[in-house]
Amino acid sequence: MSTAPNRDLETFDNPSPERDYTIRMRIPEFTCLCPKTGQPDFATLHLAYVPNERCVELKSLKLYIWSFRDVGAFHEAVTNQMLADLVAATAPRFMRLTAEFWVRGGIDTSVIAERRAEGWQPPTPVVLP
Repeated sequence: MSTAPNRDLETFDNPSPERDYTIRMRIPEFTCLCPKTGQPDFATLHLAYVPNERCVELKSLKLYIWSFRDVGAFHEAVTNQMLADLVAATAPRFMRLTAEFWVRGGIDTSVIAERRAEGWQPPTPVVLP
């Protein structure tokens, strides 16, 4: 596996495809560039998904995230692009990507993008007394 930034998302077989379960990742070191000024934008990414047959491999995800470091992109575009790439690689039952960008000009931005597989319904939450 490469140790340089790249867009190749590797996957592995879901060890428990018979059940719904959630994988959550916090990625606190995302950076890209403002397409208007060229200044760096920083964000914490929160990825949550219910896998189907494939899970994303973590080192490839790290290298994928790193590949945006020198790319000029609007917050909305980069968040939706990452979600589209992750969905294409894993075909999850459900996936949500939340990008919390740091304050720039007195404004902080959060972009939330999600995708639900056709026909998939989340299980009913269990409420314990």
